[in-house]
Amino acid sequence: MEENGDHVLSEWADGDPTPIARFTDLLLGVSPIAPIPDGSGLWIGSARGSDRTRLARLDLATGEETGVDSHPVFDLDTPRPEADPRFPSSLILHPGTGELLGARYLGERQDVHALEPHFAEVLPRLAELSDGDLGHVSCDAGAQRWVVDFTHDRDPGVTWFYDHATGQARRLFRPYPHLDPADLAPVAPVTVTARDGLRLPCHLTLPVGVEPRGLPTVLLVHGGPWYRDSWCYDPEVQLLANRGYAVLQVNFRGSTGYGGAFTRAAIGEFAGRMHDDLIDAVDWAVAQGYSDPARVAIYGCSYGGYAALVGAAFTPDRFAAAASYTGMSDLADLVRSVIPAARRSVRNSYGRYIGDADDPRQEADMLSRSPVSRVDDITAPVLLIHGANDVRVARRHSDRIADALRSRGAEVEYLLNETEGHWFVNPDSNIELYGTLERFLARHLGGRSSSTV
Repeated sequence: MEENGDHVLSEWADGDPTPIARFTDLLLGVSPIAPIPDGSGLWIGSARGSDRTRLARLDLATGEETGVDSHPVFDLDTPRPEADPRFPSSLILHPGTGELLGARYLGERQDVHALEPHFAEVLPRLAELSDGDLGHVSCDAGAQRWVVDFTHDRDPGVTWFYDHATGQARRLFRPYPHLDPADLAPVAPVTVTARDGLRLPCHLTLPVGVEPRGLPTVLLVHGGPWYRDSWCYDPEVQLLANRGYAVLQVNFRGSTGYGGAFTRAAIGEFAGRMHDDLIDAVDWAVAQGYSDPARVAIYGCSYGGYAALVGAAFTPDRFAAAASYTGMSDLADLVRSVIPAARRSVRNSYGRYIGDADDPRQEADMLSRSPVSRVDDITAPVLLIHGANDVRVARRHSDRIADALRSRGAEVEYLLNETEGHWFVNPDSNIELYGTLERFLARHLGGRSSSTV
C-alpha cells in the first residue's frame, strides 16, 4: 500500500518489485484473491467502474482486468469470510485443482452462481440437502463425491456427504448435537428505512414461546464498522433470545456488502448518521409493537462498544442500559494509537472515515464524536468489558469512562480481564463475560439470567 492509499500488486524478482496493477479507493484491500491454476492470473474481487464488488480475472502479464461474474444487487460475499472462519470464501474452488467452480453473493440469504458446467449440475442437488446456506465445500478429484456443510440460524454446521454418480446422500454429523433447533430462535431478515430514505438491512430475532409484543430488547451492534451482520447461527443472539429479549441487529451505513455508496455514506458520520440509523431501527421495532421503548439496551463489541457508549451519551433518553465490550471512547486516541508501521494500512479506513488526529480542526471534530466528551450526559447504567492486553482499543478507553462515571456517583460496572485482549478467547473468560452481561441486562430490562432460568 502506498502513502496515497493506493494498493499496488507487484511481482518481486531479483529483489525489485515490478508493478502489475494499481487499485484506488480500496477500503480494506483486494478481496477475495486466488491464483488461477495455470499461473496466468488471479481471481479477484473488484469494484472498478462499479458500485458493486464483482468477480474479475486479473492478467499477471498485462495487468488487464476482465469481468467474470457479477450480481445485479449484491457484492461478492466479502470481507465476512476473511474476518470469521465460520464462513467460507466467496470463491468456490476445486480443492485439488484450484479450478473456479462458483462464486457467492450475499443479500438476505446467500446466492451462489455456478461458473463451471459440472458444478452447475451438482449445486441444485447440494441445495436440496438443507434449508440453510451452502457453506464449506469439498469433493474428490472427479468432483463426484462431495462433503459440504451449511450455514444456518438454528442448526449450524450440519455436514453432508453426497454422491453425484448415484444421487445418494447421507448426513454425516451435527457438530452441536446438544442444540435442538426447535429450542432456538429464528433469525428474520427485515428492512428498515432510515430518516433520510436509506434502506437498512437488519435482522430481528424474537424469543421462542413468548408473545412478540412489548418485549425487552437488545440492540446488538456489530463491530468494524466495516463488517456486516448476516443470517447465521450467532451464540450471542441465541443467548439473548433465550433470556427473553428481542434482538435487533442493524447493518447501518458503513457496513460492507451493499455496495460502495452504502459504505461510503459513513464517511464523517461516526456518532452522526451512523447512530441515527440505529435509533431509526429501534423506532421501527417499537412502531411494529415488538419492543417496549422503556426497556431497550444497546450492546456491542469494538465499534459496537463505541456505538453503545454513543447511545448512552448522545441519546441518553433512548436506552435503559448500555454495555460496551472493548469499545473506544476517544476517536482521536484510537487513531493516534495505531503503531507507525500500520498507519499506512488504515489510511483508507480510520483516516478517511474518522479523520486526522494531527489536524487541530479534525481532532476537535473527532472529540465531539467521542463518548468521552459527553460522559456527563450519561444517565443509564453502563457495563464496561475490556481485556487489559487489548492492543487495538487500549483499556484506557474504558478506564476513562469508568473513572468519570464513578466520580459523579453514576451507576457503572466494569469487568476488566487481566489475561484477555480485544476479544476474549478463553472459555472461563467468556463464561464470566456472558454471566456478567446477562445479570446486568436482567437487572435493568427484566429478562432472565442463569440464576433464574
